[in-house]
Amino acid sequence: MPFMEFLAGSISGALGLAVGHPLDTVKVRLQAQSIYKGIFHCMSKTYSNEGLRGFFKGMSFPVLTMGITNSVVFGSYSNALAYLTQGKPASAAQVFTAGCFSGMMQVCVNAPIDLVKVRLQGQTTVGRYRGPVHCVAVILKEDGPKGLFRGGLAIALRDIPCYGLYFLPYEVTRKALTTSGKEPGTFAILMAGGIAGVMTWACATPMDVVKARLQMSGAGGRQYRGVLHCMSVSFREEGLRVFFKGLLLNSLRAFPVNAVTFLSYESLMRMFCPPTG
Repeated sequence: MPFMEFLAGSISGALGLAVGHPLDTVKVRLQAQSIYKGIFHCMSKTYSNEGLRGFFKGMSFPVLTMGITNSVVFGSYSNALAYLTQGKPASAAQVFTAGCFSGMMQVCVNAPIDLVKVRLQGQTTVGRYRGPVHCVAVILKEDGPKGLFRGGLAIALRDIPCYGLYFLPYEVTRKALTTSGKEPGTFAILMAGGIAGVMTWACATPMDVVKARLQMSGAGGRQYRGVLHCMSVSFREEGLRVFFKGLLLNSLRAFPVNAVTFLSYESLMRMFCPPTG
């Protein structure tokens, strides 16, 4: 049932995002700004300047819209995999291909949402943006509709291959932890989701850094002409390690977020579409 897959993906995505948003805020600030010495320095500065609410900046908009993004991801993946397998057991290549397809489908939906989230998270003082709606209005006024897709190429380069990697370790780990002929249990789904998230973000972090810098370049940050210019300038000034800024945070955040996301999705699908027979 395609609608149920989209609905389950919508709810599970919002739950996962709410779990990981505070660490995501720290990650965005570390990647896009060079004023922080490390994770704890960023956290302490955020807390001292903005209090606890500083860690939840920009959360309302993606929570309300993440349902759309995640429903596209899970719905596209499930339907693409069903089309490729035609009821037969899925091969690793088919899982990877279906995952890449889901990543491609969600880029157009996710690019404007992610841009607004990053702009609000990177705003350390009150002033430029009063909220998500005002942020969208400012972007449209200054850059037109195309401004909402700033960093979109970096998102595509990050998400299309990484969503292929996202579902592959999930399927492999879940199968390995499940007794043959039985449905996967809670532990198997949690571990598979967490491992999938960590492995994916390990591969996605370099382009995630580029994406964050491109998105902030229109909000008072350094100006870049595109993906390659951002990569070359960042490498020249900060070395290879710049592309791994936020890797530890991404990994720490990815395990619980994706464990919750996959467990919610699987549980909701069982509720919406109980097995027959």
